[in-house]
Amino acid sequence: PPERWFCLPSCRRYVAGGQCKSTVRLEGKVAIITGANTGIGKETARDLARRGKSAAVIVACRDLEKAEAAASEIRAETGNQQVIVKKLDLADTKSIREFAEKFLAEEKELHILINNAGVMLCPYSKTADGFEMHLGVNHLGHFLLTFLLLECLKQSAPARIVNVSSLAHHGGRIRFHDLHGEKSYNRGLAYCHSKLANVLFTRELARRLQGNCPELFAFAVGTKVTANSLHPGSVHSELVRHSFVMTWLWKIFSFFLKTPQEGAQTSVYCAVAEELDSVTGQYFSDCQPAYVSPRGRDDETAKKLWNVSCELLGIQWD
Repeated sequence: PPERWFCLPSCRRYVAGGQCKSTVRLEGKVAIITGANTGIGKETARDLARRGKSAAVIVACRDLEKAEAAASEIRAETGNQQVIVKKLDLADTKSIREFAEKFLAEEKELHILINNAGVMLCPYSKTADGFEMHLGVNHLGHFLLTFLLLECLKQSAPARIVNVSSLAHHGGRIRFHDLHGEKSYNRGLAYCHSKLANVLFTRELARRLQGNCPELFAFAVGTKVTANSLHPGSVHSELVRHSFVMTWLWKIFSFFLKTPQEGAQTSVYCAVAEELDSVTGQYFSDCQPAYVSPRGRDDETAKKLWNVSCELLGIQWD
């Protein structure tokens, strides 16, 4: 019926969700985006590159060939020649340390760190350091990267850390007795657990950056470095490539999924929006504050996860 076709544009606008309306320029700023060779990471890099031809956008990826193809496309489209590819394998702490060392040797400032890369629904496997793959890449890899770059962020302040989590954090638990899934493993739940870890990491990081002042938790008054997490939405991307069933469903229901460009909007919003200059420790979806699960608001679990993460990575982060 004609009325059904009339509803389709409205339905599509609803699926697309919120848009970042900020026109902030990033001339002279430096941003790092992990996993920016495809999906929402690539679209986030494209958006930031458009915001100033002197804005340095570091595309940090494991697959250099795909990353260079993406960066070349973005450079040609935006005219920004400062879209730079750097090798980063979040499943290998040696690669993370090498990336950070080279970055700090070449760049004096860092204003935006977007921890975007991730894996989803992987068959059971471990990283180079023996961590379960979801936990190792989605949480521990970004935890270590942030630790190594934090002083540079502080010295460049105001600066922002953006952690891409997911609505899936509602289904997660931090299973301290079996963090690496050696006793029992479910690939869907492993993803949920890692996304909850992203939310808890963001919460504890924000608290520490603000001088351990709970009453000032929502506002950046300490280091002028903010940390926020987000849900990008259900996005038609390569993230489900490890699951035949999910890949099939994603194709069938693609009309009801966000495009990568639509999915990148909340990442961009958290990275540039003026109204978030002093907002920290929060969780966003569709460019607005969103509900966090009770487990995602558990400060004791957040502190314990922080300490356990430091132990696993062999670092001291006080």
